[in-house]
Amino acid sequence: MFTLPRLAELLLSLPAVLWAITFHEFCHGYAAYRLGDPTAMQSGRLTLNPLAHLDPIGGLMLLVARFGWAKPVPIDPRYFRNPRRDMVIVSLAGAAGNIATAFGTGLLMRVLPRTVLLNYAALNFLVLMVFINLGLAVFNLLPIPPLDGSKILYIFLPARWMGAFYQLERFGMPILMILVIFGVVQRIMSPIVLLIASLALPGWFPL
Repeated sequence: MFTLPRLAELLLSLPAVLWAITFHEFCHGYAAYRLGDPTAMQSGRLTLNPLAHLDPIGGLMLLVARFGWAKPVPIDPRYFRNPRRDMVIVSLAGAAGNIATAFGTGLLMRVLPRTVLLNYAALNFLVLMVFINLGLAVFNLLPIPPLDGSKILYIFLPARWMGAFYQLERFGMPILMILVIFGVVQRIMSPIVLLIASLALPGWFPL
């Protein structure tokens, strides 16, 4: 998963990466806005401009390793009527946007003229759109701070465990990087991404 893509694939990946990151963070901000939090809008993050959301390291990881992250959208739970529930909704919104993109791309591939799909660049771009979006979604749903999946735990963890979990957040990124270096994250993600891709691309999978 860490093999540098060929130049052609790298160039085809760029728009897919920019869309995946941008739409992921936009969905977070939009969900928060609909739930009463204007913070993302006030900070200029309720936009589809990729420059507002791009994290250089996270974007590079998406290009090279097919999973990564964006610059987090600021969220203020004090605006929410039900902070624990609404935080889960906001956390799921980013991954939901990426998964919707993957399935939308799969649907597009079913209705496009066959002549378009016989074009090597067009077909590979569409496949990259599916896998890059699924990679971003699945990676961010891992229950490791500071990823979105860790926020979902808030609604399930007993109150007596919350203090320890907040302490764990301080070490979340080093723990995550260690798991990536030793391939644990990749082994967890790969079968999930492949399963969802097989649903998004029926008749095209395996590719």
